[in-house]
Formats: sequence, C-alpha cells, structure tokens
Amino acid sequence: MKDLKVAVAQFQPRDGDKRYNLQVIEQLTAKAKDQGAEVVSFHELSITAYTFLKDLKPNQLEQLAENVPGGPSSVHLKDLAKKYDIVILAGLLEQEQDKIYNTYVCFDGDGLIARYRKIHPFISPYLSAGNEYAVFELLGWRCGILICYDNNVIENVRATTLLGADLIFAPHVTGCTPSPMPGRGFVDHALWQNRHQNPGALREAFDGRKGREWLLRWLPARSYDNGVYYAFTNPIGYDGDQLKNGNSMVLDPFGDIVTEIKSFEDQVSIAAITPDKLKQAGGYRYRNARKPEIYQHILSKGHQPVLKPVWME
Repeated sequence: MKDLKVAVAQFQPRDGDKRYNLQVIEQLTAKAKDQGAEVVSFHELSITAYTFLKDLKPNQLEQLAENVPGGPSSVHLKDLAKKYDIVILAGLLEQEQDKIYNTYVCFDGDGLIARYRKIHPFISPYLSAGNEYAVFELLGWRCGILICYDNNVIENVRATTLLGADLIFAPHVTGCTPSPMPGRGFVDHALWQNRHQNPGALREAFDGRKGREWLLRWLPARSYDNGVYYAFTNPIGYDGDQLKNGNSMVLDPFGDIVTEIKSFEDQVSIAAITPDKLKQAGGYRYRNARKPEIYQHILSKGHQPVLKPVWME
C-alpha cells in the first residue's frame, strides 16, 4: 500500500441543475488534478443538490433520477475521470425499477468502481433506503462510503471498518440547522450576503457550534475509535433554502485534521494519506481487543428505527 493523494471538494450547487453542477465538478476535478490529487470526492447529491428534494413530488424526483452506471451523469463522470486521469466520487439520485435512492458513486476512466445507497434517507418519504455497505479497492487502499446521517449511527462506521475499510468517504449536506444541542441553529442570511465585506463574522458563525464545532464533536471520534482515515465533504453556501458551512476536511486515524477548506468559494484541498498511521492509531488496537461474544446479542437486538431530525419537525 502506497501513499494516496486525496482531494476533498466543496461548492455551492444549484437545485436540480445537473448541467451546471457537473460543470463545477469538472472545474474542481481539473484543479485537484493540477495539485497532484489521485482521487477527488464531492458532497452528497452534488449533481442534483439535496435540501430542495424535501418539497418534491414522486414524479419530480423521477425526472431527476438516473440509471447507474448507464445514465448520462454516470457516463459524464466516467468521461471526466478518463480525461483527467483521476478517480471521482460524487452523489446523484439513482432510479432502479420503481425505487429511487440517494446514491454515491466512484468512477475511474474504465467505469464504475463502487456504488453506495444511503441507509438513512430522511429528506423525502419517496426515497428508498439502501441495505448494504460498500467496501472496495481503490489504488491499493480499502475504502468505504457512508452518506451524511449514516455516519451518525456509529454501528455503520464500525461495520464498514470491520469489512476492511482504511479510508471512509463521508459525503454530507449538513451543519447550520436547529438541534437540541446548545448553540446550534441557522446562520443569518445577512452574514452570507456580507461575506466579502465582513468575512470574519461569517467565519465565526461557521466555525462555532452551528458548524465546525459541532462537526468536531463527532468526526474525529469516528476516525479515532475505528482507526481509519475520513474524507468529509460538505457544500459551501446555499443548498436549497439552507446555508451550509463547508469545512470539507480529511482526518487521519488519530482523529487529527490533515487538511481543511476554509474558503467561502468553490474549492478543493489535498491531503497525502499514509498507511503507516493505520496500525499506529489506537483504533487499530481497540478493534483487535474486542470481545464480541459478550455483546453481539445486545448489538443485534431488534428495534423499530425512528428518524426525523429536529430541523424537519
């Protein structure tokens, strides 16, 4: 296993405008390649945008959804991967028969490497839930994918790690929404409008409890406890009617941030991840110290899942 140069990207998408969003994806892919990246990762549903889906009817979702890997967006991603000689991961709406999924795909110039369907797709009652994990080989690394809320259910991260993942791609559309946690909530629209005149005020809001501070309560824990690298991506600016703080970052198996985007603009950032940290990290030792015979019956006990974020109530 060799060092791998991973780029995380962030941009402000346009609702339902796949042509525009794919243009930005190409621009940032070219930029990542110019900076030496071998892999570039974009946010959840980066090809369609995300939050506006909550207001769409089934026929409107069907108009946005595509086949994978034969649909036009998949073909376009494959062509971009070949053109720039880079691996691309991005999110789109996938339709298979009568079901629509929030899906994340990984392409190189030869075609589809991996596909993952979000297990907790709460944004619309018309989306179907995925029911399996995705762990795959990528340039000598074992990688996994978990989309947004899937990362908040810690069993998903442990399961993906136990299946062999050393690097987890975590595409999100998150942050700056109400929550019972003190200090959480929406960021004032005026701060975004005045970001060029007063960038400090917006940066303070994005980096506080509404955004980055909340991320740093759990993202480092996922990477540290499991001893894996994390490639977190998130849009910057508006996704639908919600302002998002970006802060796309790569974390190492110690839970330390290797690289992070602090720009308010469409941007990429590159991290060289190294295999030596995988066995040095505490998470590697903790996995080997497990005694599943004690708690496997507890962890597998059935229950009725409930999923409705506070901001959707």
